[in-house]
Amino acid sequence: MDLQLQGKTALVTGSTLGIGKALAARLFREGAKVIVTGRSQGSVERTVTELRALDPRRDPRDIRGIAADLGTAEGTEAALRILADGPKIDILVNNVGYFEFKPFPEVTDADWLSMWELNVMSGIRLTRAILPGMLERNSGRVIFVSSEVALKPYPEMIHYSVTKTAQVSLARGLAELTKGTQVTVNSVIVGPTQTEGVDTFLEKIAAGVGKTLEEVKNGFFRPEMNGASLLQRFATAEEIADVIAFLSSPLSAAINGAAQRADGGLVRVI
Repeated sequence: MDLQLQGKTALVTGSTLGIGKALAARLFREGAKVIVTGRSQGSVERTVTELRALDPRRDPRDIRGIAADLGTAEGTEAALRILADGPKIDILVNNVGYFEFKPFPEVTDADWLSMWELNVMSGIRLTRAILPGMLERNSGRVIFVSSEVALKPYPEMIHYSVTKTAQVSLARGLAELTKGTQVTVNSVIVGPTQTEGVDTFLEKIAAGVGKTLEEVKNGFFRPEMNGASLLQRFATAEEIADVIAFLSSPLSAAINGAAQRADGGLVRVI
């Protein structure tokens, strides 16, 4: 299927690893020009080099990167200044974020604010700057990468769950501003996905309980854990990227203001 992304410019935040990197690769293969972001210059440069290698015939300027800390207003403003000198953004994917398991009484104000700044405020700041241009041009896609915990908060990661719920609400509210236009704003409810961050987390659990990583992964979908999953395995980053790529496409014009589920059937709602 041709997603009709040839020549479109996409900004994918948090795209040096995991879902973001897989999505950047998918969009690039579809003919889009892609801007990746990460905190360190080294990781950004490595990712740009890897993605350019996917199609050496393409203009090297079709894939570029920005190193910035989007968890701060200053970092986001620095990124926006760089973006101002380039092409208009047709697709904005607010993917950057982090998670952690921590008992609620131990989650400090600093923990709450740090996670809120990166997971929520980065998307607010970027969308506030980019969405008006999309509305003026009557064309564009904004996507927030959320999680199943937005609908079923985990008590061991309440602060993360709250940020993911906020993204869903934010996307729906912003979609109301697009009424009657060719611009859409959606969120994606992502289920358990195998990424570098998840593997690192599960390796720590495995070491603590004297099990292998594979044993912990297999046990992740026990009935008392995530037994409701119909997939009964971790999704791959590429599988999630495929869903987001479709939402980035002109072919998804009828989907707006939606919380698109890519949770493997984990959330038991109609």
